[in-house]
Amino acid sequence: MQTALNPNDIRDVVEADRAHVWHHLTQHKPFESVDPRIFVEGKGLKLWDAAGREYLDGVSGGVWTVNVGYGRESIANAVRDQLVKLNYFANSAGSIAGAQFAKRLIEKMPGLTRVYYSNSGSEANEKAFKMVRQIAHRHHGGRKYKILYRERDYHGTTLGTLAAAGQPQRREQFGPMPPGFVEVPHCLEYRSQYGKVENYGEMAADAIEQVILREGPDQIGALCLETVTAGGGVITPPKGYWEKVQDICKRHNILLHLDEVVCGVGRTGKWFGYQHYGIKPDFVTMAKGLASGYAAISCTVTTEEIFNLFKDDPSDPMSFFRDISTFGGCVSGPAAALENMRILEDENLLDNTLAMGARLMQGLHGLAERHKVIGDVRGLGLFCGAELVANRETKEPLEEKLVQAVVADCIAQGVIIGATNRSLPGLNNTLCLSPALIVTPAEIDRFVDAIDRALTKLFA
Repeated sequence: MQTALNPNDIRDVVEADRAHVWHHLTQHKPFESVDPRIFVEGKGLKLWDAAGREYLDGVSGGVWTVNVGYGRESIANAVRDQLVKLNYFANSAGSIAGAQFAKRLIEKMPGLTRVYYSNSGSEANEKAFKMVRQIAHRHHGGRKYKILYRERDYHGTTLGTLAAAGQPQRREQFGPMPPGFVEVPHCLEYRSQYGKVENYGEMAADAIEQVILREGPDQIGALCLETVTAGGGVITPPKGYWEKVQDICKRHNILLHLDEVVCGVGRTGKWFGYQHYGIKPDFVTMAKGLASGYAAISCTVTTEEIFNLFKDDPSDPMSFFRDISTFGGCVSGPAAALENMRILEDENLLDNTLAMGARLMQGLHGLAERHKVIGDVRGLGLFCGAELVANRETKEPLEEKLVQAVVADCIAQGVIIGATNRSLPGLNNTLCLSPALIVTPAEIDRFVDAIDRALTKLFA
């Protein structure tokens, strides 16, 4: 007698995962006694796991990625059609989708002209670092090779990008780091290095110039910053900061590299975060929201002036940018990104981001009025955070395990939120919210309500 199989019984999948999959950013010891979480389906902002539990995703796939939500058949169809027609050729040659998406992307980025494809944010930043280093060797006699990065910022998982990580726990146990990367101070006004001042943004920018003068402007090739800091605490730049940073870079002939891997492609309510501040970067890197996780793609975008530095002497076989990203040649990425961009435009998702971001910030400020454990609320568009403190007067950070308890309680309610972790010793205390840009008012209110319930339960 045969027994009918239950299509929802995927015990063998759970066991295969437990036995063979090495998850990202995860301690696996608990999986000896509890099941790993396996998601099986997503639609809109909703996810269902292998046990049939439903969740509302407030972090866009866990790492700020699924900007247009789950279950987008039009993106899946665009990728399928492209793969059948042409799946891959190394990006030493072009493709129709690659050319079309580059043109559409540049239309959103006045002043920039060139797109270099790769397949992760780490790789996009690494490419920019390599361009700066090659420019130093070819045009500055080996000088201007150092790259400045900012305390609390994060740029990726490769050794090169970890060398530019302003998050000590990210780098810990992976050293020694490659040389030539120099840290500048953070710009989080809530934790001002200068006490309570009227012009904190200008002072934070001045601190960058002090590092430049210490190292020597003739040694600094680029300044790499997250436009809005993500995992370092959701830090929006203070008033006057970006204007002065731009001026400092111009005066010292330093290239400005903006890492928009998280905040690019609509997350802040504009196509790119830097467009809120009127600055003109030399490099912009992006990844996560480019295709909303439907295909692997990242871009390093730069100016024609930078591009021309790599074709000044075609007789020199070492003059061009001698770099390749294998899967930068996979055409599914640009195909998915084109359809992703169409959705953002046709559904007016940038406008929705601004409206729902304002609603979320209002909700978080309301929570801060009721819960003293919230020390500060920060955000731009649907890129929001609430810093938790043990004492609002002294700003003593809440212990990380208690912050994680808030996250766990929300998940138990069926609502997924995030928190900074494994980044800054003693300062992994900011709740993070980055729902898909399609989020509705009712879903925003549910996120706020879940946090309210968790804080009431844990800190009443």
